[in-house]
Amino acid sequence: MTDSIPVTPSSAHRSRELFIQGVTRAGRTFRPSDWAERLCGVMAQFQPEGGDPSRAHIGYSPYVRPTIVHGIKCVIVDERLRELEPLAWNFVLDFARDNDLQTGEACEVPLDRAPPKS
Repeated sequence: MTDSIPVTPSSAHRSRELFIQGVTRAGRTFRPSDWAERLCGVMAQFQPEGGDPSRAHIGYSPYVRPTIVHGIKCVIVDERLRELEPLAWNFVLDFARDNDLQTGEACEVPLDRAPPKS
């Protein structure tokens, strides 16, 4: 993962995402083991405007969601959260910084533009 990805006019429509990895910069696994679910639970209230009523059940925000990448627990934070609620965006950035967690950025590649499979 890279430290920053430039936004070009052709990629501006893509959703950029911040990955917070459950590994400190010193290489230690972050604890507690359910840190990602806890962080995403706190952020669950941030939903798209005019959200889907079928999502009325308890769940995670589409902007902050837990996942596992290559066996490492991570939280994926959609950059659109910054526009929806800047304080929430700062909260997750501060969480990563305060806990010395590794971060990286990526962007979602639409399926119609993905490279062909070999």
